[in-house]
Amino acid sequence: MENLNNWIIVTNDFIWTYILIALLICIGIYFTFKSRFVQFRNIREMFRLLGDGIASGNHKNSVSSFQAFCIATASRVGTGNLAGVATALALGGPGAIFWMWLIALIGSASAFIESTLAQIYKVKGDRSFIGGPAFYMEKGLKKRWLGILFAVIITITFGLVFNSVQANTVTLAFHEVFGTSRVWLGIILTLFTLLVIFGGIHRIAVISGIIVPLMAIAYILLAAFILFTHLGTLPHVIGSIFTNAFGFEQFASGGLGAVIMQGVRRGLFSNEAGMGSAPNAAATATVSHPVKQGLIQALSVFTDTLIICSCTALIILLSDVPLDGSVKGIQLTQMALSHQIGSVGGQFIAICILLFAFSSIVGNYSYCETNLFFISKNKTYLQLYRIIVGGMVMFGSIAALDLVWNIADLFMAIMAITNLIAIVLLGKIALKALQDYNRQRRIRK
Repeated sequence: MENLNNWIIVTNDFIWTYILIALLICIGIYFTFKSRFVQFRNIREMFRLLGDGIASGNHKNSVSSFQAFCIATASRVGTGNLAGVATALALGGPGAIFWMWLIALIGSASAFIESTLAQIYKVKGDRSFIGGPAFYMEKGLKKRWLGILFAVIITITFGLVFNSVQANTVTLAFHEVFGTSRVWLGIILTLFTLLVIFGGIHRIAVISGIIVPLMAIAYILLAAFILFTHLGTLPHVIGSIFTNAFGFEQFASGGLGAVIMQGVRRGLFSNEAGMGSAPNAAATATVSHPVKQGLIQALSVFTDTLIICSCTALIILLSDVPLDGSVKGIQLTQMALSHQIGSVGGQFIAICILLFAFSSIVGNYSYCETNLFFISKNKTYLQLYRIIVGGMVMFGSIAALDLVWNIADLFMAIMAITNLIAIVLLGKIALKALQDYNRQRRIRK
């Protein structure tokens, strides 16, 4: 097992250092300029569209734009926001947060492109629309084999590996605070997961639409309270993020690369911009123009990283917890919050991570159901896969932390590279859709 973990670490470092970071940044910058900074110019429109999605609700056999936003945010807002940010700080220092912000600002343009493409190439499923990278690879690029490859990768990455990470963090958090048996909690988590995923995409949409807003608001309010009580030290903490991101000390010690890598890696794990996951949720929405859902999904990236991840980062940096790598993951976040508000802080994080992670598990599964449909319409495979997902939730509940995270990084990299190539080749179609949407808006005015 140790040899496997070491091999995965070496492979991860090679892919992330030489391939994926360069692709993410270059492609994000490319789409930012080609779309004329769509993620910044259309902030007001994003909130307007989200409000319309809340107000309009949804019909019996459709998913509203707001519910699609919640499904995607449910998958994004999970252990990456609480445990992943803590790991980035522990291994990369405060400067890693700057690179996490940067990848969100740049990557939101890629998120807009991929989600708009998902709407353009979506198809009618059994009860609602379905789509995603596998579909635009087949219909847009005329390469079904590439779509199948992506579908296989995402069903392994999200349904199996990432869900193991979510379950791992939940059981660690509860064991740390309450001394709960990881085995018994894993069994309970597995049973609830199976109960929801056997209900299909509509049950997932309803669950996500309830859990995501509540848990996000509660966490943000707590962070706001902590920030308010530390207003005097806040400027110093924010300054340390920027100085460590480009600091001479990090450069001289050869640690600048680690700072960048941890920020980008954990940022991508959290916001998933350009990875090809969120388009599977974006395609399910019933909207009058594909660009509308593209804009809403770009907003989801901002919600995840610039708001929720920043809350975790500032809570940790405003406390006296060590950032030497001796403590990382969810334990570091729990320790930081306990320093801030006492023992109840660790308990709050445990409850929070349970809701965050469970919504991510069911959101992740919804992506995989779509891609299994793309590979084969045989429902026997779907039922079998649901059972395997439950098994992997149980496995993650009791597995070693480092191995689970390292496997997640490797599969995330492979999946992101496949999708990034596809959206570069098809990006001009999404950009034409944006031009059409802007033209229609000018006419309406």
